[in-house]
Amino acid sequence: MKSALAGLLLLAAFVCKGGPVLAATSDEIFAVYAKGEYEQAARLGEASHTAPGLATAARAVLADAVLRDTPCLSCLERAEALSRQAVAADPHHAFGQVWLAVALGYQARITGAVKARIKNAPAQSKAALDTAVAGDPKNAFAVSALGGWHIEVVRGGGATMARLFYGARESTALSLFDHSTALAPGNVAVRYQIGLSLAGFDAEKYRGRIDTEFKAAVAAVPATAYEKRIQSRAQELLGLLNQREAFDVRVRKYQGFPD
Repeated sequence: MKSALAGLLLLAAFVCKGGPVLAATSDEIFAVYAKGEYEQAARLGEASHTAPGLATAARAVLADAVLRDTPCLSCLERAEALSRQAVAADPHHAFGQVWLAVALGYQARITGAVKARIKNAPAQSKAALDTAVAGDPKNAFAVSALGGWHIEVVRGGGATMARLFYGARESTALSLFDHSTALAPGNVAVRYQIGLSLAGFDAEKYRGRIDTEFKAAVAAVPATAYEKRIQSRAQELLGLLNQREAFDVRVRKYQGFPD
């Protein structure tokens, strides 16, 4: 354990100083990410040239982008590029596909629906998530992200258009959310993201479910520095549930929409 920790610290030191990036294992890269050292994790993951390493690099860049005070389109484009490299290295590695879909979704919130359609982002995201779930059906991140895709498409285009053009349905989203929480009931990120998705969709209709998801996120044990941060966001949003205007403003901010 001590030797592994020493190796991890050495890797981080080299990256922090801008020196040559040493080869790192997938576990070592994830450990750097879990500590909240996002740029270091991104550089190590990119240098690994492996699907798991590149996927963690994309995840790190996304975490940094999501936690910023203002949207960062260049960060999301970098995450997309890293995800695509992960997918090219191994299309069956679920997390490469998941983070690709997530990066495209956050970009669409900044650029708007028209540019997202021109880029064919909804269809690309759906294809990526379908591949992820098919290859790793017990991956709660993939399952919940697919549920979030359905909710987001219905929110953006309305129930009829979403169903006709993309096959997106509110009922399918809820079933996928239920399945993902059954797969990982104590996953902070999954529970928080479900609550946030429903809050951005219809906070009044799903108030009870939103309350449940945020409370579950707060009660769970965070596995990473990122989860600690979003756990505090879940707590904040719980406190704002009875202040509709302030709640809606905060939800929109945390979903990555520009002011």
